[in-house]
Amino acid sequence: MKFAEKSIRTRIILCVIAAIMLMGACLIVTIRLNQRMLERIGGSYKTNAELTEFSTDLAETERAMETYVEYRTFESIDSYYHYQSLSDASLARFQAKPSTDTVMQKEYIVRQITESFFTYSRYVVAAQRANNTTEVETWYGKSLRCYTVLQGEISLLNVLFMQKNAKLYNEYRDNYTLLTQVSTGFIFIFFVLILVVLYFSITSIMKPLADISDVALRVANRDFDVPLFNSTARGEIGNICRAFDRMIISIREYIDTIWEKALQETELKEKELEMHELYADAQLRALQNQINPHFLFNTLNTGAQLAMMEGADKTCFFMEQVADFFRYNIQQKSQTATIDEELALVDNFVYIMKVRFGERLQFIKDIPAEKNTRLLPRMTLQPLVENCIKHGLNSSKGIVVLKIEKDSFFTIISISDNGCGFPPDLRKKILAAALSDCTPEEPVVSKSPEENNRTNTGTGL
Repeated sequence: MKFAEKSIRTRIILCVIAAIMLMGACLIVTIRLNQRMLERIGGSYKTNAELTEFSTDLAETERAMETYVEYRTFESIDSYYHYQSLSDASLARFQAKPSTDTVMQKEYIVRQITESFFTYSRYVVAAQRANNTTEVETWYGKSLRCYTVLQGEISLLNVLFMQKNAKLYNEYRDNYTLLTQVSTGFIFIFFVLILVVLYFSITSIMKPLADISDVALRVANRDFDVPLFNSTARGEIGNICRAFDRMIISIREYIDTIWEKALQETELKEKELEMHELYADAQLRALQNQINPHFLFNTLNTGAQLAMMEGADKTCFFMEQVADFFRYNIQQKSQTATIDEELALVDNFVYIMKVRFGERLQFIKDIPAEKNTRLLPRMTLQPLVENCIKHGLNSSKGIVVLKIEKDSFFTIISISDNGCGFPPDLRKKILAAALSDCTPEEPVVSKSPEENNRTNTGTGL
């Protein structure tokens, strides 16, 4: 497939990949050349560093020999052999044959004197081990004189290395500066070239999209007298052009129909707004016809005051309890309440029920003495107590027990009664319905009696 027939995304990706690869290759070559030049510059004074290390190892060898001659310790002889081996390893890099080059000839001299120093020092160690004092003094003196001459030659070699390395360093530095300038100019030129190539490549890709954008803008301004593309190209651009042509033709054919539909939708919206206004008015009228709970609460308080003035204390207390019950429901500032607030509401409700049922109702509370400040949803306990009284009160005497138990993490509230309970058959039906029909997605709802008999028990809290 030709490049021009590929998709827009493929063409853009290929252009970007080619540019990245070319730019990456340029950067890699440049960085590699700079690294090699930096390595040369960094290694300019490597010979001086190695010579300094070699001189240090020789000094440690000589010091270990003196220590062994004076104290004859195991640590000194071990140190002597250790540093001698290090010096031997460094000595292998020196010139082994005479040369006409000044530096290499000096390396050869240092090597020869070093080997002589090692020979004398080994004689000193051997004589010291044999307790031959005369030979120790003889060879020790020769080794010291040899070491003194060796240090002088090493110093001269170090100066020669310094002069040679300084010359190399200046050459490498000049070459590195020139290489940096050439690399910077090359990268800049190459970068500009890549930008130019990318610009023309992407422009050739995006030009058809720009033409489509101009036509789309004219259509958006309700100018449908635009020329058709009649494109025969393949790919995304050709598909967009042909789809755009079909769209223009469809707009020209159905513009009248669209306006008619718009008028119909406008009429429907007007009717919908009118229905909303009627519905809001009906809601307002319904709210106006409801009894104001605040009016009922104030009326109960007024009745309690009249009962108190007439000396009907029980009636006054009863009406105050009923008013407190309504106050709790009216003054709900949040969806939660403390356990103590819920217990107070239960006390009010139980008092009202005892006035109604008398001795038939006995309410027992088994709660801790401390405060119960944990939160739970409002109106949680009162409906449970009401359910016990409504469904669990026997014909003789009903007992409702509210019990609270606490541990480190949980507060357990149980409400029970001494009712007759469920018949065994009804209990089985309830459990079977809960297992088969009652799911979180399909809760049991109230249905007709026939449907309840078929699908659920119709029994629940």
